[in-house]
Amino acid sequence: MRFMMIVKADKNSESGVFRKEDKKMFADMGKFNEEMVKAGVMLAGEGLLPSSKGSRITYTTGQPTVTDGPFTETKELVAGFWLIQVASKEEALEWARRAPFGPGAVLEIRQVAEVTDFPPDVFPPEEAAREQELRDQLQRKTSRP
Repeated sequence: MRFMMIVKADKNSESGVFRKEDKKMFADMGKFNEEMVKAGVMLAGEGLLPSSKGSRITYTTGQPTVTDGPFTETKELVAGFWLIQVASKEEALEWARRAPFGPGAVLEIRQVAEVTDFPPDVFPPEEAAREQELRDQLQRKTSRP
């Protein structure tokens, strides 16, 4: 099972300013990442720049509309993520509990949908097979030395 551990943004991550006290947090994060890699559960993980560096695309009946950040009116921004592969939601939660965050931090856990999670009348087998082949291609591409 794959799970995304989503790191919620806060005023510090949205400021885009790195402080001297962030040095310990980055070191702790590096150790945590190393633990997950050694355990064979981490597939990917990245921090994101603040929303002031991003854009949002809104789809309507006409052309999509692009709005540049920051997105100060939004309370649920993402500051980073890990993609992990584990045997169960409980194992994903065990890893999430070990993340090196302090008081006030929020980490959301979401299971990644697999092609088998969709009913065949909505996602026909031939479409599911095509999607699985794309995922397999990506896996082969990222696992090359």
